[in-house]
Amino acid sequence: MRIKEEDGNLIIEGVECLNLDLSLDCGQAFRWKKDADGFWYGVAFGTPLYIKQDGSTVVMRDTDLDTYEKVWKNYFDFDRDYVEICDRLKRDSLIAPTVDEYYGIRILNQESFEALFSFVISQQNNIKRIKGIIDRLCTQYGERLSCGLYTFPTAERLSKLSVEDFEALGTGYRARYLERLAKAVACGELDLGAIKTLELEQARKALLDIYGVGIKVANCALLFGFGFYDAFPVDVWMKRVMEYYPNGLPECFDGIGGIAQQYLFHWARENNIG
Repeated sequence: MRIKEEDGNLIIEGVECLNLDLSLDCGQAFRWKKDADGFWYGVAFGTPLYIKQDGSTVVMRDTDLDTYEKVWKNYFDFDRDYVEICDRLKRDSLIAPTVDEYYGIRILNQESFEALFSFVISQQNNIKRIKGIIDRLCTQYGERLSCGLYTFPTAERLSKLSVEDFEALGTGYRARYLERLAKAVACGELDLGAIKTLELEQARKALLDIYGVGIKVANCALLFGFGFYDAFPVDVWMKRVMEYYPNGLPECFDGIGGIAQQYLFHWARENNIG
Protein backbone atom coordinates (compact mmCIF):
# COMPACT_ATOMS: atom_id res chain seq x y z
CA MET A 1 0.00 0.00 0.00
CA ARG A 2 1.03 3.60 -0.62
CA ILE A 3 -0.08 6.27 1.84
CA LYS A 4 0.03 10.03 1.30
CA GLU A 5 -1.40 13.12 2.94
CA GLU A 6 -3.16 15.56 0.64
CA ASP A 7 -5.23 18.64 1.53
CA GLY A 8 -5.91 17.41 5.05
CA ASN A 9 -6.93 13.96 3.86
CA LEU A 10 -5.15 10.63 3.94
CA ILE A 11 -5.11 8.70 0.68
CA ILE A 12 -4.24 5.00 0.73
CA GLU A 13 -3.60 3.41 -2.65
CA GLY A 14 -3.17 -0.24 -3.55
CA VAL A 15 -5.45 -1.62 -0.83
CA GLU A 16 -6.16 -5.29 -1.49
CA CYS A 17 -9.08 -7.39 -0.34
CA LEU A 18 -11.20 -4.67 1.24
CA ASN A 19 -14.89 -4.12 0.70
CA LEU A 20 -15.71 -1.18 2.95
CA ASP A 21 -19.49 -1.49 2.49
CA LEU A 22 -19.53 -5.13 3.55
CA SER A 23 -17.02 -4.70 6.38
CA LEU A 24 -18.82 -1.77 7.99
CA ASP A 25 -22.37 -3.02 7.49
CA CYS A 26 -22.24 -6.79 8.00
CA GLY A 27 -23.31 -6.86 11.64
CA GLN A 28 -19.96 -6.72 13.40
CA ALA A 29 -20.09 -2.99 14.26
CA PHE A 30 -23.15 -0.84 14.81
CA ARG A 31 -22.06 2.81 14.65
CA TRP A 32 -21.14 3.38 11.01
CA LYS A 33 -23.44 5.31 8.67
CA LYS A 34 -23.09 6.34 5.03
CA ASP A 35 -23.70 9.88 3.76
CA ALA A 36 -24.96 11.12 0.39
CA ASP A 37 -21.40 11.52 -0.91
CA GLY A 38 -20.59 7.88 -0.27
CA PHE A 39 -18.48 8.46 2.84
CA TRP A 40 -18.92 6.15 5.79
CA TYR A 41 -18.65 8.02 9.08
CA GLY A 42 -18.31 6.87 12.64
CA VAL A 43 -16.23 6.97 15.80
CA ALA A 44 -13.82 4.37 17.17
CA PHE A 45 -11.49 4.68 20.14
CA GLY A 46 -12.84 8.19 20.66
CA THR A 47 -11.69 9.22 17.18
CA PRO A 48 -14.06 10.30 14.38
CA LEU A 49 -13.55 9.25 10.77
CA TYR A 50 -15.08 9.84 7.34
CA ILE A 51 -13.89 7.15 4.95
CA LYS A 52 -14.64 6.30 1.32
CA GLN A 53 -13.44 3.60 -1.06
CA ASP A 54 -12.96 3.80 -4.81
CA GLY A 55 -11.63 0.46 -6.02
CA SER A 56 -8.25 -0.11 -4.40
CA THR A 57 -8.02 3.50 -3.15
CA VAL A 58 -9.27 4.55 0.27
CA VAL A 59 -9.72 8.19 1.31
CA MET A 60 -9.81 9.12 5.00
CA ARG A 61 -11.10 12.66 5.32
CA ASP A 62 -9.75 15.16 7.85
CA THR A 63 -7.19 12.82 9.35
CA ASP A 64 -3.42 12.40 9.28
CA LEU A 65 -0.73 9.74 9.23
CA ASP A 66 -0.21 9.82 12.99
CA THR A 67 -3.91 9.11 13.67
CA TYR A 68 -3.86 6.39 11.03
CA GLU A 69 -0.91 4.69 12.71
CA LYS A 70 -2.44 4.96 16.19
CA VAL A 71 -6.04 4.03 15.39
CA TRP A 72 -7.11 3.16 11.87
CA LYS A 73 -4.34 0.84 10.68
CA ASN A 74 -5.22 -1.69 13.38
CA TYR A 75 -8.95 -0.97 13.32
CA PHE A 76 -9.20 -1.94 9.64
CA ASP A 77 -6.61 -4.70 10.08
CA PHE A 78 -4.39 -3.31 7.33
CA ASP A 79 -1.34 -5.23 8.53
CA ARG A 80 -2.98 -8.60 7.92
CA ASP A 81 -2.68 -10.37 4.56
CA TYR A 82 -6.34 -10.93 3.66
CA VAL A 83 -5.44 -12.05 0.14
CA GLU A 84 -3.56 -15.01 1.60
CA ILE A 85 -6.37 -15.64 4.10
CA CYS A 86 -9.03 -15.71 1.41
CA ASP A 87 -6.93 -17.99 -0.78
CA ARG A 88 -6.60 -20.31 2.19
CA LEU A 89 -10.33 -20.28 2.96
CA LYS A 90 -11.08 -21.15 -0.66
CA ARG A 91 -9.43 -24.54 -0.20
CA ASP A 92 -12.84 -25.46 1.19
CA SER A 93 -15.14 -25.93 -1.80
CA LEU A 94 -18.26 -24.92 0.15
CA ILE A 95 -17.04 -21.48 1.18
CA ALA A 96 -15.05 -20.71 -1.99
CA PRO A 97 -17.95 -19.22 -4.02
CA THR A 98 -18.98 -17.13 -1.00
CA VAL A 99 -15.50 -15.68 -0.61
CA ASP A 100 -15.53 -14.76 -4.31
CA GLU A 101 -18.99 -13.18 -4.09
CA TYR A 102 -18.36 -11.16 -0.94
CA TYR A 103 -14.62 -10.68 -1.33
CA GLY A 104 -13.16 -8.03 0.95
CA ILE A 105 -14.93 -8.56 4.27
CA ARG A 106 -12.47 -7.73 7.04
CA ILE A 107 -12.64 -8.03 10.80
CA LEU A 108 -12.79 -4.64 12.51
CA ASN A 109 -10.64 -4.53 15.63
CA GLN A 110 -12.96 -2.68 17.97
CA GLU A 111 -12.44 -1.38 21.50
CA SER A 112 -13.08 -4.24 23.93
CA PHE A 113 -15.65 -2.57 26.17
CA GLU A 114 -17.64 -1.19 23.24
CA ALA A 115 -17.72 -4.59 21.51
CA LEU A 116 -18.76 -6.49 24.64
CA PHE A 117 -21.39 -3.92 25.63
CA SER A 118 -22.78 -3.77 22.09
CA PHE A 119 -23.14 -7.53 21.76
CA VAL A 120 -24.90 -7.77 25.12
CA ILE A 121 -27.38 -5.29 23.62
CA SER A 122 -27.56 -7.46 20.47
CA GLN A 123 -29.08 -10.49 22.25
CA GLN A 124 -32.39 -11.52 20.69
CA ASN A 125 -32.36 -8.27 18.73
CA ASN A 126 -32.23 -7.17 15.09
CA ILE A 127 -29.56 -4.94 13.63
CA LYS A 128 -31.83 -1.93 13.11
CA ARG A 129 -32.90 -1.93 16.76
CA ILE A 130 -29.36 -2.54 17.98
CA LYS A 131 -28.12 0.48 16.04
CA GLY A 132 -30.94 2.63 17.41
CA ILE A 133 -30.22 1.68 21.02
CA ILE A 134 -26.50 2.27 20.66
CA ASP A 135 -27.07 5.59 18.90
CA ARG A 136 -29.25 6.77 21.80
CA LEU A 137 -26.70 5.46 24.30
CA CYS A 138 -23.87 7.42 22.69
CA THR A 139 -25.89 10.60 22.15
CA GLN A 140 -27.05 10.73 25.76
CA TYR A 141 -23.96 9.49 27.58
CA GLY A 142 -21.02 9.79 25.19
CA GLU A 143 -18.79 12.81 24.66
CA ARG A 144 -19.81 15.14 21.85
CA LEU A 145 -16.92 15.72 19.45
CA SER A 146 -16.32 18.91 17.47
CA CYS A 147 -17.59 17.23 14.29
CA GLY A 148 -20.95 16.58 15.94
CA LEU A 149 -20.45 12.83 16.41
CA TYR A 150 -20.33 11.13 19.80
CA THR A 151 -17.89 8.77 21.45
CA PHE A 152 -18.98 5.48 22.93
CA PRO A 153 -19.55 6.13 26.66
CA THR A 154 -16.91 4.95 29.10
CA ALA A 155 -17.61 2.24 31.65
CA GLU A 156 -17.13 4.85 34.36
CA ARG A 157 -19.88 7.04 32.90
CA LEU A 158 -22.26 4.13 32.38
CA SER A 159 -21.59 2.72 35.85
CA LYS A 160 -23.53 5.66 37.27
CA LEU A 161 -26.71 4.64 35.44
CA SER A 162 -29.53 2.61 36.92
CA VAL A 163 -31.39 -0.29 35.39
CA GLU A 164 -34.20 2.15 34.70
CA ASP A 165 -31.84 4.46 32.80
CA PHE A 166 -30.85 1.60 30.52
CA GLU A 167 -34.46 0.55 30.09
CA ALA A 168 -35.28 4.08 28.94
CA LEU A 169 -32.93 3.52 25.98
CA GLY A 170 -35.05 0.57 24.83
CA THR A 171 -32.74 -2.20 26.04
CA GLY A 172 -35.55 -4.22 27.64
CA TYR A 173 -34.50 -7.18 29.77
CA ARG A 174 -30.85 -6.55 28.83
CA ALA A 175 -30.84 -3.46 31.07
CA ARG A 176 -29.91 -5.42 34.18
CA TYR A 177 -27.05 -7.09 32.34
CA LEU A 178 -25.72 -3.76 31.10
CA GLU A 179 -25.97 -2.10 34.50
CA ARG A 180 -23.96 -4.83 36.17
CA LEU A 181 -21.42 -5.04 33.34
CA ALA A 182 -20.67 -1.30 33.42
CA LYS A 183 -20.14 -1.38 37.17
CA ALA A 184 -17.92 -4.48 37.02
CA VAL A 185 -15.61 -2.90 34.43
CA ALA A 186 -15.57 0.51 36.08
CA CYS A 187 -14.57 -0.80 39.50
CA GLY A 188 -11.93 -3.15 38.11
CA GLU A 189 -13.76 -6.32 39.08
CA LEU A 190 -13.68 -7.23 35.39
CA ASP A 191 -10.31 -6.58 33.70
CA LEU A 192 -10.91 -6.61 29.95
CA GLY A 193 -7.23 -6.00 29.20
CA ALA A 194 -6.25 -9.13 31.10
CA ILE A 195 -8.73 -11.21 29.09
CA LYS A 196 -6.83 -10.32 25.93
CA THR A 197 -3.73 -12.05 27.29
CA LEU A 198 -5.44 -15.40 27.86
CA GLU A 199 -5.76 -18.40 25.58
CA LEU A 200 -9.03 -18.55 23.66
CA GLU A 201 -10.75 -21.11 25.90
CA GLN A 202 -9.75 -19.25 29.06
CA ALA A 203 -10.86 -15.93 27.60
CA ARG A 204 -14.21 -17.41 26.59
CA LYS A 205 -14.72 -18.80 30.10
CA ALA A 206 -13.93 -15.40 31.60
CA LEU A 207 -16.60 -13.74 29.48
CA LEU A 208 -19.12 -16.51 30.13
CA ASP A 209 -18.72 -15.83 33.85
CA ILE A 210 -20.19 -12.35 33.27
CA TYR A 211 -23.85 -11.96 34.21
CA GLY A 212 -25.94 -11.96 31.02
CA VAL A 213 -23.20 -13.15 28.65
CA GLY A 214 -23.87 -16.37 26.76
CA ILE A 215 -21.76 -18.29 24.28
CA LYS A 216 -22.80 -16.32 21.19
CA VAL A 217 -22.18 -12.93 22.82
CA ALA A 218 -18.87 -14.14 24.23
CA ASN A 219 -17.61 -15.33 20.85
CA CYS A 220 -18.72 -12.13 19.09
CA ALA A 221 -16.95 -9.99 21.67
CA LEU A 222 -13.81 -12.14 21.50
CA LEU A 223 -13.69 -11.93 17.72
CA PHE A 224 -14.51 -8.26 17.24
CA GLY A 225 -13.14 -6.70 20.42
CA PHE A 226 -10.40 -8.91 21.84
CA GLY A 227 -8.43 -10.05 18.80
CA PHE A 228 -9.36 -13.75 18.89
CA TYR A 229 -9.63 -14.53 15.19
CA ASP A 230 -10.48 -18.16 15.83
CA ALA A 231 -13.60 -17.35 17.85
CA PHE A 232 -16.59 -18.65 15.89
CA PRO A 233 -19.94 -17.08 16.83
CA VAL A 234 -22.99 -19.24 16.12
CA ASP A 235 -26.42 -17.63 15.94
CA VAL A 236 -29.60 -18.79 14.22
CA TRP A 237 -28.07 -18.15 10.78
CA MET A 238 -24.86 -19.98 11.56
CA LYS A 239 -26.74 -22.95 13.01
CA ARG A 240 -28.25 -23.39 9.56
CA VAL A 241 -24.83 -23.02 7.93
CA MET A 242 -23.33 -25.64 10.24
CA GLU A 243 -25.67 -28.22 8.73
CA TYR A 244 -23.42 -27.98 5.65
CA TYR A 245 -20.46 -29.03 7.85
CA PRO A 246 -21.71 -32.21 9.60
CA ASN A 247 -18.14 -33.33 10.24
CA GLY A 248 -17.01 -30.02 11.73
CA LEU A 249 -15.12 -27.10 10.28
CA PRO A 250 -12.39 -27.76 7.70
CA GLU A 251 -8.72 -27.56 8.58
CA CYS A 252 -8.20 -24.47 6.41
CA PHE A 253 -10.33 -22.50 8.92
CA ASP A 254 -7.86 -23.14 11.76
CA GLY A 255 -6.78 -19.89 13.40
CA ILE A 256 -9.05 -17.78 11.18
CA GLY A 257 -12.43 -19.31 11.91
CA GLY A 258 -13.87 -15.91 12.78
CA ILE A 259 -13.07 -14.54 9.34
CA ALA A 260 -14.63 -17.59 7.74
CA GLN A 261 -17.67 -17.08 9.95
CA GLN A 262 -18.17 -13.54 8.65
CA TYR A 263 -18.30 -14.76 5.07
CA LEU A 264 -20.66 -17.61 5.94
CA PHE A 265 -22.87 -15.40 8.10
CA HIS A 266 -23.21 -12.79 5.36
CA TRP A 267 -23.98 -15.48 2.77
CA ALA A 268 -26.65 -17.03 4.99
CA ARG A 269 -28.29 -13.70 5.79
CA GLU A 270 -28.24 -12.40 2.22
CA ASN A 271 -29.67 -15.65 0.83
CA ASN A 272 -32.07 -16.37 3.68
CA ILE A 273 -30.59 -19.81 4.21
CA GLY A 274 -32.86 -22.05 6.21
